[in-house]
Amino acid sequence: MSEAYAVVAAIVLLGLGGLVGAFALNRALTITHSTPEKLTTYESGVDPVGEGWAQIHIRYYLFAYLYVIFAVDAVYLFPWATVFATVGTSSLIEMFVFLAFVTVGLLYAWRKKVLSWT
Repeated sequence: MSEAYAVVAAIVLLGLGGLVGAFALNRALTITHSTPEKLTTYESGVDPVGEGWAQIHIRYYLFAYLYVIFAVDAVYLFPWATVFATVGTSSLIEMFVFLAFVTVGLLYAWRKKVLSWT
């Protein structure tokens, strides 16, 4: 049994050694010359003017949150649909419960007028 752990430990150490080696090789092969131009802030070809603070409306965060919810929904729904015939009736009921939760979330967002773009 300890031989199996030794193999796993050797693989983990080999992987960590490869990772550290890749970082060390990258550092050794990188040529850097710091100049004042390289150290300035740069964004989309525009020189920074004024303060870097800008307020963002909370609606954008809500859109991102809804996107994550429906992306996770797709991650669960598509694999389930590929094996639907083999999983049985209980899995069908569970998927409808899952879709009901997603639908309630969508209806809540729609009712709060989060989905309207103004």
